[in-house]
Amino acid sequence: MQDDSVIHAAGCLLWRRSPSGDGIELALVYRPKWADWSHPKGKLKRHEDTRDGAVREVLEETGMTCELGPELPTVRYEVEGRPKEVRYWAAEATHGTFTPNREVSRLRWLSPDAARDQLTRSRDAHLVDALLRTLRAAGG
Repeated sequence: MQDDSVIHAAGCLLWRRSPSGDGIELALVYRPKWADWSHPKGKLKRHEDTRDGAVREVLEETGMTCELGPELPTVRYEVEGRPKEVRYWAAEATHGTFTPNREVSRLRWLSPDAARDQLTRSRDAHLVDALLRTLRAAGG
C-alpha cells in the first residue's frame, strides 16, 4: 500500500550523444514557476506506473521520446512540509523537438560538467555522477 502523505514523482536524466561525436549531452529544463534548472520530472498520476510516468514527463516537458535505461538513485526531500520521492532513470533521447510550454520555458543540451554547474539544486547534480557511472558500467 502506498503512503498517501508522500508525493510520488518520476523523471529521467535525458541524454544524447553529442553532435560533435565527443561524449554525451544532458537535457536540462527551466521551470519558471520554481525559477530552477532541473532534470525533467513530475508527479505521477493516480495509479500510474513510475516508469510510464517518467517517460510521460520527459515527453511533456521536453518534447522528446526516449528509451528508458537503468534506474538511478531515488531522491527524497520535503515540499511544503510533505515528503516527496522522485524515482529517476537514465534515458536516451530518440526523437522529438522542444516547444516551450506552460511548465517549461527553456531546454538546454549541456555536457555533463556544464549540466552539473547549471542545475539549481545539488541533489540534482549528484544524479549526473550516477548517470555517468551507470553509462560507463553499461559500456556507453
